[in-house]
Amino acid sequence: MGAKEFDYYVFVDYSKNLIGYLILGKDNLKDCLSKISRFRHYRESKQRKLYLKNTKRTFDKKEVLNCFLKKKIRNVLETPEIFTDIAEFLKKNNSLSIFVSVDDRQYQNFENFVKIIDGKNVKVVKESKLRKSTPEYQINLVLDTWLNMERVKYDKQCRNI
Repeated sequence: MGAKEFDYYVFVDYSKNLIGYLILGKDNLKDCLSKISRFRHYRESKQRKLYLKNTKRTFDKKEVLNCFLKKKIRNVLETPEIFTDIAEFLKKNNSLSIFVSVDDRQYQNFENFVKIIDGKNVKVVKESKLRKSTPEYQINLVLDTWLNMERVKYDKQCRNI
């Protein structure tokens, strides 16, 4: 485990035209980590199609997304919906410690956003600052992989139109 354990973990990321988030409670952290031990960053994969095919099988077989309290992927045009969901969650749980990993490009905006909500117990971290061997990095890979699977599926649908 990392140096500090949080009550909740929130991950926000973008992939091309999609934005998504995952919210995980500390009670589900170990179970989730055991299901995703072989995940790695999509960009590091030499055979990306094969990697996505194998991780999709893992997602389905191990029901990876069931670990999460809340999860959502939307088109970037629907970013306000994502931020509203997260704001409501942070407000509702403002007395608990919450870790938030956010895409580097949105870090400053998100940090300001959290201050508005009175995020005294919220630690916001840039995605690029996550250390590879930490649980936070591993969980972030779930969102990264899920976004990439959805993006590829969306791209295929667009080509078939």
